Amino acid sequence: MDARPQIGQIVKVLRGKEEESYAIIIGIIDEKFVWIADGDKRRFDSPKKKNVLHLELQSAISQEVTNSLQETSRVTNAKLRYVIQKYAHAKGE
Repeated sequence: MDARPQIGQIVKVLRGKEEESYAIIIGIIDEKFVWIADGDKRRFDSPKKKNVLHLELQSAISQEVTNSLQETSRVTNAKLRYVIQKYAHAKGE
């Protein structure tokens, strides 16, 4: 697996208020920082800037989110929540 974060990739937050929760990378600032959102507490319009070292990159990358961001530069909060919920359910959490 590529160790670099990718748009649409699901991550597990390891540090901070949202610790142990899942989010999706919606933007990459540089090799050290990314923008994450979960569609619930962290909505698309106010993403969290997060150090990559404080995230556990998951192998799952949502094509729905990636395609939506490529086509319209936006993704709905409902889609973010749906993808995270589906992923957490598949992992049995």
